[in-house]
Amino acid sequence: MITFVAALAALVLGYLLYGAFVERVFGADPKRKTPCYTHGDGVDYIPMPTWKVYLIQFLNIAGTGPIFGSIMGILFGPAAYLWIVLGSIFGGAVHDYLSGMISIRKCGMSLPEIVGDELGGGVRQAMRLFSLVLMVLVGTVFVTTPAGLLATMTQGWGFFGSITFWSVVIFIYYILATLLPIDALIGRIYPLFGVALLIMAVGVLVGIFTHGGWMPEITDAFTNHHPNESLPIFPMLFITIACGAVSGFHATQSPMMARCIRNERLGRRVFYGAMITEGIVAMIWAAAAIKYAGSYEGLQQMLTSGGNSNPAVVVNFICNDWMGGLGAILAILGVVAAPVTSGDTAFRCARLIASDILKLRQDSIWRRLAVSLPLFVIAAVLMNVNFDILWRYFAWFNQTLSIFTFWALTVWLARNGRTYAITLLPALFMTAVCTSYILVAPEGFRLPQAAGVAGGLAAAAMLGAMFFRWLRLYRANRPVGQ
Repeated sequence: MITFVAALAALVLGYLLYGAFVERVFGADPKRKTPCYTHGDGVDYIPMPTWKVYLIQFLNIAGTGPIFGSIMGILFGPAAYLWIVLGSIFGGAVHDYLSGMISIRKCGMSLPEIVGDELGGGVRQAMRLFSLVLMVLVGTVFVTTPAGLLATMTQGWGFFGSITFWSVVIFIYYILATLLPIDALIGRIYPLFGVALLIMAVGVLVGIFTHGGWMPEITDAFTNHHPNESLPIFPMLFITIACGAVSGFHATQSPMMARCIRNERLGRRVFYGAMITEGIVAMIWAAAAIKYAGSYEGLQQMLTSGGNSNPAVVVNFICNDWMGGLGAILAILGVVAAPVTSGDTAFRCARLIASDILKLRQDSIWRRLAVSLPLFVIAAVLMNVNFDILWRYFAWFNQTLSIFTFWALTVWLARNGRTYAITLLPALFMTAVCTSYILVAPEGFRLPQAAGVAGGLAAAAMLGAMFFRWLRLYRANRPVGQ
């Protein structure tokens, strides 16, 4: 319990102290007009209240990640606590804040265009493709996940309790959320879902303090406790817990809210604050899962009780046992609404990325439909692919995207004479993690762990050397006075 409380306190202090430091490094200017005023179009560029922008950003980035990922991640032991705290403060929140703030400075520019500006035209093209693929994967995954859960909850309703019915319902909602102005649908229902998700987290937090049980402490943080001994902490933990620490998907969402924020000084509250909130939610669920199960083996048995690993089962047990009828309702909102509210903005973000590529204004619904229709067709086809395969590739695409983003942020900071170390270190770390993972993972090259880790470290060293070579040349060739 001491470790858990200390971790929560560290996350709050991280927002207050390191968040303020990152804000100073960026140089937020309260007098500069933001894109919602300079490029207002009544569709995507709309000034919105800060509390609403914050809740939308939180739900955009949350999905089921901070819940499901942390439940599966705590199987590795207290190392999960460390990763959530350090990853959120020094990695994920910096990643989300700077990608959002640079988008503000670039008139609401989408992530691939930001990365392309900093890393070159070739990387821009790769990022456009990479980001579109990830957005469609996210949207597809977050149709099948909630549809399956809703079908389970409505068994006995005939066709209306089938996965097909709920998939169609969710897909129709995604189409509307993608095409309509952001304040017409998303801006109205997201705050309600966001409040419900936070209330659920608070209820579980109370349950942690009011129910007995065992919880791990930091003293054995560097020992792997996962019942499956073939899964090493590095790099598996850092891919398992993504949205609760560092997630490349987040940087695709920050520009969406960069088009609605009213003042640069509100950026830390929205972008950095939403990520820290997600870290707190992840920490709560990691602690609740292990305390409720009583042991790593017990949690593993709960997860696999239905034959396949399913964190939704754990969520349902905890909410019903600790919070009663209210808990059951909130569990439904948490495990269904959370992925839906990431899936809809994934498709909306894909539309914005595609429209940036095509240089096509989105003030007409017919233009929005022309851009969106091919994306929906591709997603409908992908829904027939095995879910486990989709999820594994989504997870790797997600974390690999953060590498591109971190290196682009590092170059931007260096070009502008800022303290680039705040993104360079996470860039090196995530490069090593993602490279190691694809080298050792079953869906990758299946190399021995030692070889995979060596390859990951080599990739990080190579990109680090390339960055410092570029920086040396840039400083030598830039005009005097810049």
